[in-house]
Amino acid sequence: MSDGSPVGNGGEAEIHYEQCVDRILAELGTDIRVALPLGLGKPVGLMDALYRRATKDSTISLQILTALSLEKPSEHDPIRQRLLNPVFDRLFGNYCEPQYLTDQRNGALPDNIKVHEFYFKAGSRIGNSSAQADYISSNYSHAARDVAARGANVLMQLVARDPQRPGKLSASCNPDTSAELKRRLQMLGRKHLAIAIVHPDLPYMYGDAELAETEFDLVMEQAGQGQALFPVPRLLPIPAADYAIGLNASTLVKDGGTLQLGIGAMGDAIVQSIILRDQNNAAYQQLLERFAVLKNNAPLVAAVGGTTPFEQGLYAATEMFVEGFLHLYQADILRRQVFDFWALQTLINTGLCDPQHLIAENLTQLAELGVRELRGKDFEVLQYHGFFRDDCRYAEGQLYSASGESCFANMANPVSQQFMAEHCLGKSLRNGCVLHGGFFLGSQWFYDCLREMPAEQRQQLAMCGVEKINQLDLNPRLFRAQRRDARFINTGLNITLNGAVASDTLENGQVVSGVGGQYNFVAMAHQLQPQLDEAAASSGDGRSVLMIRASRVQNGQAVSNILPQYGACTIPRHLRDIVVTEYGIADLRAKTDGEVAAALIEIADSRFQADLIKAAVAAGKLSPSYQLPVSRQQNYPHIISAKVAESSAQLKPYPFGCDFTEQELAAARCLKGIASSTTGQKIKALIKSYGVRSEQAAQIIARLGLEGEKGVKSYLLRQLIKGST
Repeated sequence: MSDGSPVGNGGEAEIHYEQCVDRILAELGTDIRVALPLGLGKPVGLMDALYRRATKDSTISLQILTALSLEKPSEHDPIRQRLLNPVFDRLFGNYCEPQYLTDQRNGALPDNIKVHEFYFKAGSRIGNSSAQADYISSNYSHAARDVAARGANVLMQLVARDPQRPGKLSASCNPDTSAELKRRLQMLGRKHLAIAIVHPDLPYMYGDAELAETEFDLVMEQAGQGQALFPVPRLLPIPAADYAIGLNASTLVKDGGTLQLGIGAMGDAIVQSIILRDQNNAAYQQLLERFAVLKNNAPLVAAVGGTTPFEQGLYAATEMFVEGFLHLYQADILRRQVFDFWALQTLINTGLCDPQHLIAENLTQLAELGVRELRGKDFEVLQYHGFFRDDCRYAEGQLYSASGESCFANMANPVSQQFMAEHCLGKSLRNGCVLHGGFFLGSQWFYDCLREMPAEQRQQLAMCGVEKINQLDLNPRLFRAQRRDARFINTGLNITLNGAVASDTLENGQVVSGVGGQYNFVAMAHQLQPQLDEAAASSGDGRSVLMIRASRVQNGQAVSNILPQYGACTIPRHLRDIVVTEYGIADLRAKTDGEVAAALIEIADSRFQADLIKAAVAAGKLSPSYQLPVSRQQNYPHIISAKVAESSAQLKPYPFGCDFTEQELAAARCLKGIASSTTGQKIKALIKSYGVRSEQAAQIIARLGLEGEKGVKSYLLRQLIKGST
């Protein structure tokens, strides 16, 4: 295996994986610390080969440093598993989860192997002592730093190849931390191996994801019928509460602004609401009225967001390129292009530069912003974006025209300005991006769409490291200009009456998921405010929006997610901003403790408002004479459910598709209805079932394997299905 050379073709992948393990051990010894990408980009076949070797040889010390290890789902409920496990087998037929994950879940990790993750699939490691003890709490922007500090010496990840771009590879789904980690290891002078596995199904993504093949020490081709990409199943409908949250949040998104979203039903609800706002505004306005969104929040919406269609479109700066952004792109809402030169972007923001029609005055305007002596790097970026023509060049402080004439590369010099306008200025800008993302993970449909998309469209969806996306540090002027009117929208588990949010950890210390980039984006929202020396209207305030369900069901009982206090915190109270529940919006920025408590109580579940008021009064945050507004006293789940049901034409359970077949979906709805029915409703269904012959019921019974099955439980379930369809 030579450096950078492809190996591992055909049906001999296992052999080549073993050869690769041999090389790792030969070059690095027996203390192996593997850095695997978060989520999709893990090369499971190679990792399993290394893991198996360590399980057989206890002299090998193996540490796995990663996040979001993807496990094949499995249902254990005896009724639901009849429906779901065959669906999982179909969707995940060619995906195998990493062996270390299986063994960790079963408490079977050998003593010489440790798995350290900084992010879990939500709830998947609750009660797993190994995972909980070995979890590393880290901001996403610090992940590469912390993985390097843990001694990483092997980097391995899946990559994509494009035959039209020889000598290049794409980090595709995971440029999030890999390049930064490699730079850190090089700076440390630590001996390491960087290994790429080319996956045929990964889309070739551009931006910083595109790398020279020589960046890797080993490049292996995955066998044609090897490990499939992990497909996120689209099986759960969007719940009523999430739709109400998404509708409220959609009014906070400003036309011409910037958007960041996380994965999950709430994000899908926001995307569906944004599409309705743009493409069916009359229906959208009716929804806003039905849910009383503007009745309670009109001034905030007018100042921060909007409710009209998108004339300028949106740009996405998001650590996770979620599937919803692809839907926004296809709907031509994600269309605000940004460019990688701060002064040029500022001119665009202020309306002084039309990307479709460059004029000589743009040269003077750049100079007025402080762009004077051009450096070679400045010229390269401006030429890449079409500001300078392809037939001109830069050398040693001079700009040369196609004919060889030159001028000083000083944009403040009137003579140079005239020369540039006549011989160097392009006609229009190009190579803009509508999205910068750090990683992606989605359904099979999502991967297929990206892979089959024309390259010129895919180039607008640029992938890069989270050290750029999750913070401003690397290029503050550029990122501030690009991320104007940013709305960073994420989810939390609960919030206290002083505005502190818990998003990743329970009160007992058990980690639910991880902080990921949430803290990064909340802090950045507070940083993104107009600078005193900025051109007018070049950027607006950034706002953090945290979505939290007002209540949840725990052990069969309703519990409030707005609490007097809680013994865990992800976002501290001093970074409080905007919070959205299914009952409305609370603007907490620059508010007093009393105002914060009152605003949160007003969007709480009404079953808990009296107790919350009592707690706030006892803490001295509210006056004993405080009165909850009458308009806020009907915050009940059944009212939200009824409103969503009335809006079913717009708020569809599966607005972006479903991986159930029609028969499976009918069975799922039937089982859900039975599970949620009261004892009286079940008795009525049993009575109704006698003498009833339903083709749909017969199909569901057959699909669940209940035909002719003996036993009282199976008989009763068959009858309930007959009486419920």
